Amino acid sequence: EGYGAQVFLIREKEEPVTPSRPADFRSLAVHTLAELGITQPPEGYAGLEGAAKMMTIQWQSEKLFYRESEIRERAKKVNDLLKPDVVLCLHLNAEPWGPASQPQYSPANHFHVLVNGAYMPSELQVQDVRYEMLQRLFSRVREEELPLAESVAKGMAEATHLDPYVYTQGAVRRVGTTPYVYARNLLANRLYRCPVIYLEPYVMNNQETYNRLLMGNYVGRSMVNGRLRTSLIDDYAEGVAQGLVNYYRTKRRS
Repeated sequence: EGYGAQVFLIREKEEPVTPSRPADFRSLAVHTLAELGITQPPEGYAGLEGAAKMMTIQWQSEKLFYRESEIRERAKKVNDLLKPDVVLCLHLNAEPWGPASQPQYSPANHFHVLVNGAYMPSELQVQDVRYEMLQRLFSRVREEELPLAESVAKGMAEATHLDPYVYTQGAVRRVGTTPYVYARNLLANRLYRCPVIYLEPYVMNNQETYNRLLMGNYVGRSMVNGRLRTSLIDDYAEGVAQGLVNYYRTKRRS
């Protein structure tokens, strides 16, 4: 806002945008599991880990709620009401932490940015996925999305000093000229009809990151692991803002 941008939040309160809740998707969750050959799934996942946890009605109901219903409701708000020039999806990343009863810190701490792309053959067999992909292709949104993502990635790298994350599996592809930007087909960056910069900095269960997050936002610098550091929140915000400013300065009308 200080640079003149008009900023909107997709949600103003700590609650979902969608009016639906996990219980609304129970019957669909049962149907989904039946299609996988699981005709008598457990109701809840208390005490379960890994694949066994995912094969429960509770897990599938919750996934349909937060990964489908919530994101599609946000897309309606973005596309029909806000109609922004760019959407920033601000996240914090995480690494596996072992059993939930005995979580472990991760030594890794890294950063990457996602843009839409890298569709799998199995995804393209789904009619609505093909339709949404073609919408993005014909709108030519990628012509702005990729250079925007690269500029934001460079701003974040300078502000956070994090190493680039390296994918070792999954349907992703490194794109652009920096080591930070990958193409990946996510529902949010496929549905929103504008450039989507999907940020994944920091590893929340890295010990230094965890301690910095507990410190919250603060003015100036504080001692962290023997070094004076600005707040993690400030570094994140500065990286995003500077990356956007650097991009739009090059596109400013003369």
